[in-house]
Amino acid sequence: MTVRDRPAEGRSAAGKVATTVLLLGTVSLLTDVSSEMVASVLPLYLTAAVGLSPVAYGFLDGMYQGVSAFLRIAGGYAGDRGGQPKWVAVLGYGASAVSRIAMLFATGFAAITAVVTADRLGKGLRTAPRDALIAESSDPRMLGRAFGVHRTLDTIGAAIGPLVAFALLAVVPGSYDSIWVVSFAFAVVGVAVLVLFVPNLRPAAGAARIGLRRAFRAVGARPLRRPLLAAGLLGLLTVGDGFLYLSLQERDDFAALWFPLLYVGTNIAYLALAVPLGRLADRVGRARVLVAGHGALLACYLLAALPSGGVGVTLSVLLLLGVFYAATDGVLPALVSRLVPAEARGSGIAAAQTVVALARFASSVLFGLMWSVQGPGSSLLIFGGVLLVAIPFVWWLLRGVHDDAATPGVVES
Repeated sequence: MTVRDRPAEGRSAAGKVATTVLLLGTVSLLTDVSSEMVASVLPLYLTAAVGLSPVAYGFLDGMYQGVSAFLRIAGGYAGDRGGQPKWVAVLGYGASAVSRIAMLFATGFAAITAVVTADRLGKGLRTAPRDALIAESSDPRMLGRAFGVHRTLDTIGAAIGPLVAFALLAVVPGSYDSIWVVSFAFAVVGVAVLVLFVPNLRPAAGAARIGLRRAFRAVGARPLRRPLLAAGLLGLLTVGDGFLYLSLQERDDFAALWFPLLYVGTNIAYLALAVPLGRLADRVGRARVLVAGHGALLACYLLAALPSGGVGVTLSVLLLLGVFYAATDGVLPALVSRLVPAEARGSGIAAAQTVVALARFASSVLFGLMWSVQGPGSSLLIFGGVLLVAIPFVWWLLRGVHDDAATPGVVES
């Protein structure tokens, strides 16, 4: 049996999602319980308890969104070059776990910024190698479904996290320290599952030893240029969740009272739609679903910008935001993974994620400045207007993108 023909444990059989995908989904579930416990209270904690201005919060939110970009390419390339994507991911998950407990000692803006930066750098290091493992273990015809299943498990954790945080604050009001400690415990369990149970998959023999020049050449290849440009433009027009939830809180007593649970509403919608939209992307085209998801984001902006709303409008915003993430979060790496050679898959996915992360960093800082000058409603309308113009342009950019290339076999190590 040749190396290429050898079956790898954890790789999917036809019509089935690979065991590796389910294990990585479990790791993400536990990690997202941890991260969303923090994320769901962070906007309120920073603006109410710490007293940050919208501009300062915009900067910190930008750090949360974009600082991981600085390690995404490095993480993707390290996994490709060394043929050890699992262990690169372990380093990233471990760094994020340590940052949770460090929140206990972070009391000022500079310290909190440092902790958030460490958490996001860990995310940047782990994301591309993890997604490369998903792509390597999956049937290429089912990539959208595989990423959808992973994101579904991820989102279950993201829905549980805010509930745990809300319960802790309900039992002991203002006890943010308890959130940081419990969050750390979940993160540690997630790292343990990754270390003990997830196999280390890499491309066929020789493919993993990709040089830096070859990796950059693959990332800069013509098939990837238009998707990267489209991803960057759309990322620049994506307002962070925290800003949307804070804008709802300002006008709506319901949103103010149940603030940590706003994340749950979005995550439930994402949970329900991640697999169906992933399968739809496999059938009708990943680029189409990606663009349609930003149409849902546009509707989200318009509803959130209304001067008054109520429970119905708030729930509609949460639903549309969930639709947006279900149509984009797993679909983009599934799209990109088919446009680069197998040996550069991690680098290609990392390139797209880096572009999005940097663009969202700029978006958060810009939106924070605009909020300070003219308030959330007008700022959302401006972003929505530009997004309305950008969507047809992005559709034109992605018209000729094909992502149905065959995938070579993998070897387990």
